[in-house]
Amino acid sequence: MTHEQFQAWLDRYVEAWKTYDPDKIASLFSEGIEYRYHPNDEPEVGRELLVSNWLDTKDAEGTYDARYQPVAIDPDGTHVANGWSRYYETPGGAMRDEYWNVYICRFNDSGECTSFTEYWIQSRDMRKKLIDETVAKRIADMQAAQAPA
Repeated sequence: MTHEQFQAWLDRYVEAWKTYDPDKIASLFSEGIEYRYHPNDEPEVGRELLVSNWLDTKDAEGTYDARYQPVAIDPDGTHVANGWSRYYETPGGAMRDEYWNVYICRFNDSGECTSFTEYWIQSRDMRKKLIDETVAKRIADMQAAQAPA
């Protein structure tokens, strides 16, 4: 798979996630796909299971965007991509979360992904926002608990 073919696959991946079209999702992966949502996870195995997983964990329409691009293609067939995933409060609304991603993929001769591993990290700004909100809530809860009845 060339750089251009890998980019086309990544673009189809984003389109499949945005549409949650079962056929678009299934067309990305081989029958025996091994998909890891986190690098240390045991893989989810099988196209049917993966399609089901995606459909069971849908984001609301218009609240997700992503862009990924190839970084490297090794002679052994390992493909590496990076990019970002963003989640919004509402379609066109404020960003509620952002992740930086690295994907490690392998493909069969038909261009179907046979192995997919996600590495992701929440952006610093979003992580700080979450921590600040959590601390503020705990302080407010403590103050409410200490207030006279």
